[in-house]
Amino acid sequence: MEEYDLIVIGAGSGLDVASAFASRGKSVAVIEPGRMGGTCLNRGCIPSKMLIHRADIAQEIRESERFGIEASLEDIHFKEIVEEVNEEVQKDSENIEEGIKNSENHTLYRTKAEFIDNNTLDVDGEKIKSDKIVVAAGTRPFVPPIDGIEDVDYMTSKEALKMTEKPDDMIVIGGGYISNELAHFFDAMGIEVTILERGERMLKYEDREVGEKYTEIASERFNVELNTEASEVYEQDERVTVVADGNEYEADELFVATGRVPNTDSLKVENTDIETDDRGFIEVDKYMNTSVDHIYALGDIIGDHPFKHAANAEANVALINAFVGNKKEIDYTAMPHAVFSSPQIAGVGKTEQELEDADCSCGESADSSNSEKCCEENTDYVKASYDYEKTGMGMALKEEDGFVKVLASEEGEILGCHIIGPHASQQIHEVLVAMKAGSGTVSDIQDTIHIHPALNEVVQRAFNQL
Repeated sequence: MEEYDLIVIGAGSGLDVASAFASRGKSVAVIEPGRMGGTCLNRGCIPSKMLIHRADIAQEIRESERFGIEASLEDIHFKEIVEEVNEEVQKDSENIEEGIKNSENHTLYRTKAEFIDNNTLDVDGEKIKSDKIVVAAGTRPFVPPIDGIEDVDYMTSKEALKMTEKPDDMIVIGGGYISNELAHFFDAMGIEVTILERGERMLKYEDREVGEKYTEIASERFNVELNTEASEVYEQDERVTVVADGNEYEADELFVATGRVPNTDSLKVENTDIETDDRGFIEVDKYMNTSVDHIYALGDIIGDHPFKHAANAEANVALINAFVGNKKEIDYTAMPHAVFSSPQIAGVGKTEQELEDADCSCGESADSSNSEKCCEENTDYVKASYDYEKTGMGMALKEEDGFVKVLASEEGEILGCHIIGPHASQQIHEVLVAMKAGSGTVSDIQDTIHIHPALNEVVQRAFNQL
């Protein structure tokens, strides 16, 4: 039985821990059945954003007439676009793998792992052991139990990012961020997109006003069917049909984007003392430590903040604590997120509905018809917003829909900020710095001189409304 100083399961952000240990002369086993680089590099952030950038360019060309510029989109080389992106991603993954294989202190196992006990893993029939283990095995797409789903040729995000044959139309089940980011790409490439969302608005975890505005915009661009739940799918004459609430929707392709589930089941964590929640995500403490002292976990498999930037921060904490003992605590202060749809969306902190839920004392939920009135009587926060179009750069961009929304305590503490509009993923950053490194109050933004007429004036003016 091989013994290592560290075993890392998963070759995404877990590689940060593995590389740091190996650079200090420690023996490290890395277990990864797929490509090196994890979900972000191979099936998520990187390829999707490379594709979305091309969608942004196509959309700008189509809308250039708004600015008095006549331009036409002559052709879209769909297959070449997708192949180029995937070749670039594969090259990066192969470079990572080559680096691991050339390291004297790394041993790479290209197979799945199963726990035998708290210290031992089975890797394709071979047993390996360590007194320090990092679980960073991520998640996979969740496919709901729709009648007939196993009998049709459907895609998840993994296959959708590699589709080289351009269909005429597509049905997307789900209205979350993966659905809307890729819907933006497919629509910009000339594919007719129908989105079936079982809720009352798209992006249900965003601040309600942002989600409602995005739903309004998306409904003008895609065929959006709200309060619609798929119950059956079938395929006929190379076309797929989705039955939902008595209606039938037909298209060339079906894309299922209904969330993700943790890979803990394939790891057989039940053979250990690792505790999981009712959804199967691994539970960790502030040191990224599981219920087993020498086993740490990070990334999507812990279910807290399913973002690559969160996983990188968690890897740093896990590294320090696995190497020298529990000395560093994870700090999720001002943990941001962004949706690279069109328009972009970004947020940090609490949404208004979360604040309503926290403050309501009459027993109503924030989504109930009486909740808004009820919660107004028990509120201890203030809010303000400002439209992009009321700023100089917003006027230059002819931006009619974007806005910045701020939530703060009556004492001035920033509780949340939510942005929909151009460059939202960048606009949010001054708020992050204020919340993380500043005083965390609205005055951090209000009292900072902003360049005129730069786009981020809209952020300052939203805060000034308070």
